Amino acid sequence: MTIANLNPERVWKHFYALTQIPRPSKKESKVVEYMENFGRSLGLETIKDEVGNIIIRKPATPGMENRKGVILQGHLDMVPQNNNDTVHDWENDPIETYIDGDWVKAKGTTLGADNGIGCAVAMAVLESKDLVHGPIEALFTIDEETGMTGANALKGGMLNGKILINIDSETEGELYVGCAGGLDTEATFNYCQQEAPADNITIKITVKGLRGGHSGMEINQGRGNSNKIMTRIILPLVRDNGALLVSFNGGNMRNAIPREAVAEISIAKSALELAGKHINAIKDAVIDEYSPVEPNIEIFFEEVDSAKKVIPTYVALAALRAISACPCNVDRMSLAMEDLVETSNNLAIVQTDCCTIKVITLMRGSTDSAKFALEESIRSVFELAGASVVFTGGYSGWKPNMNSEILNIMKETYKNLFGNTPEVKAIHAGLECGILGTNYPDWDMISCGPTLMSPHSPDERLNIPSVEKFWNFIVEVLKNIL
Repeated sequence: MTIANLNPERVWKHFYALTQIPRPSKKESKVVEYMENFGRSLGLETIKDEVGNIIIRKPATPGMENRKGVILQGHLDMVPQNNNDTVHDWENDPIETYIDGDWVKAKGTTLGADNGIGCAVAMAVLESKDLVHGPIEALFTIDEETGMTGANALKGGMLNGKILINIDSETEGELYVGCAGGLDTEATFNYCQQEAPADNITIKITVKGLRGGHSGMEINQGRGNSNKIMTRIILPLVRDNGALLVSFNGGNMRNAIPREAVAEISIAKSALELAGKHINAIKDAVIDEYSPVEPNIEIFFEEVDSAKKVIPTYVALAALRAISACPCNVDRMSLAMEDLVETSNNLAIVQTDCCTIKVITLMRGSTDSAKFALEESIRSVFELAGASVVFTGGYSGWKPNMNSEILNIMKETYKNLFGNTPEVKAIHAGLECGILGTNYPDWDMISCGPTLMSPHSPDERLNIPSVEKFWNFIVEVLKNIL
């Protein structure tokens, strides 16, 4: 059985189709074209806006024309992550999926259920001829994962509906009424390379096997950050043992907890034994500390071709100390809602080239004031170390409305269908609701979805029974909206 034949087939066939279309963030042209053709093939009004967002309108079931219009919304792009030993061309290769018990997984890559499954549900609603509903609009946005470009660019007045159902949450049985805002940091250290001592050797240090994951949803799970771990290893070697930093590269997505990092250092041959003992000692300590949540950590080193150039020691030390001091993971828990992270920072990417060390982080905050306070902490760390600091991509969170009409309809519908009341929560991740609501302030908004684990990592998996349950729930909700 392929995933296209799972129940409900009307949803899974569309999700399977999306897995066959390369759609990493900022390179969604193929899926945008596919979605545009899909809407027109159904004979439905289909609009592509200036940036590539797709809007498809489906008329109400006869007799339901006066019901409030509903916008079903998901994003077309996905986070492109693959294991180090998996070869995958993200601009051309389809995702290889397989079924493992109650889960759909991908072979060595992210699955793209974030947010392919939300788009597939909306597509099934558009295509189905046996559903009962008021006016439907499906909004498929681009580039949610790396800047929320589509949501930011959507113009007011393009959509007619009054209720937005965002299908981008990741636990069935939970309804989300609020989300965190975000802000990107880029700190840059500039330098001129120096000649490496002629008789030095170069060793490459690798940190791999970490779980990674979504920097909002899973930031509170204590998972290892490869950039932080690598800094623990190489900072003492540079500071105390005369090692010279050649390169440091870790992480590749601002919104994914970094899973791997590789660094090279130049050292005297006489220092190799001491360096090896130090690396192994840190490895043992890290494995012991993280064993409950990171069972597959690997830390190792090997001699490679000798580097000719190195980073000046004063710059390397400044950058490594700043990375070590930079707030990372959960900064503060919310006092307003139990178990909700209020502020966090993901130290996502470290990159070196011939003249710069760049450190990129993504901070999140439930309130702008808390987010800005964390911004000042991060700015201070890097500016004190001599880096230039730029903040970009800021967006506000989505404030909960506990008196929401759609919230009450969905709670009642869920209880009638399944016998229990869904949990109402806010999420420490960046949903598009807050941004979309700026141009559509009268929208009544909610976010929901089937169960998805470990998005933004190759461990991503989608729960099969939850998809059928969620589909039945959405069908009934659309019927009940007045």
